[in-house]
Amino acid sequence: MPLLFSYGTLQDPAVQRASFGRELDGRRDRLPGYAVADGTAAVRHTGDDTDLVDGTVFDVTDDELATADRHEPGARILTSLDSGVRAWAYLPA
Repeated sequence: MPLLFSYGTLQDPAVQRASFGRELDGRRDRLPGYAVADGTAAVRHTGDDTDLVDGTVFDVTDDELATADRHEPGARILTSLDSGVRAWAYLPA
């Protein structure tokens, strides 16, 4: 089952139900090397692993990942999280 890291609206159970028809199973994690851009919900790459973006990593199906591809901005990139797991995240190109 793929893992999907979200630092934004996909953490909201109402958004999950609207997007996937269910609430997702997830756990807190952090994305190293990125920081939240000032005054926005967007992130920017810093390359500094001490910069961390808080979020949630979710277990999703392949179909749910394809659904997220149609709705999420940015490029889907396989990345390593602070916990050491690898997960997909939608990040600026």
